[in-house]
Amino acid sequence: MRDVGDTVDAVDVVVARVASPPPRPRRRVLVDRLWPRGLRKDQAPWDEWLKDVAPSAELRRWYGHDPARYAEFRERYRAELQAAAAGAAWHHLLELAIGGPLALLTATSDVEHSQAPVLAEFLRERFVGPTARDTGRPEGSGAASERRLCLDLRNDLEEAHP
Repeated sequence: MRDVGDTVDAVDVVVARVASPPPRPRRRVLVDRLWPRGLRKDQAPWDEWLKDVAPSAELRRWYGHDPARYAEFRERYRAELQAAAAGAAWHHLLELAIGGPLALLTATSDVEHSQAPVLAEFLRERFVGPTARDTGRPEGSGAASERRLCLDLRNDLEEAHP
């Protein structure tokens, strides 16, 4: 288990289909708004269902998994993630990523054109490397190549929930 402030090389977030989830010890979270068809709840291959981080029903219907609309879907979904309603949900995912490897699961057959890779990218962008000032070393001393997980969830939540 990692803690806030631990040194990390990179965030470990992957995307996979519900039908073929990655092996443990990776934490697995379903990020679809709807429950996958044909799957009983007692057979769920994930640890948690976080439907509040999924695209809105309106956006999902508009997109209709049409690859020609993916670029615009991606931008609209990222805007939804910035909104207050999704803030707590993606912050929770970020906290899970702090703890170790994370898998975002989706039931869609076209994972590449789903919300899961957009969400993974969004989470990765929340990881920030240290500056030379943070490490006490002069610029150019290799400090920029080190990666440290720097989170200020309070400020992000205040922005998302004014």
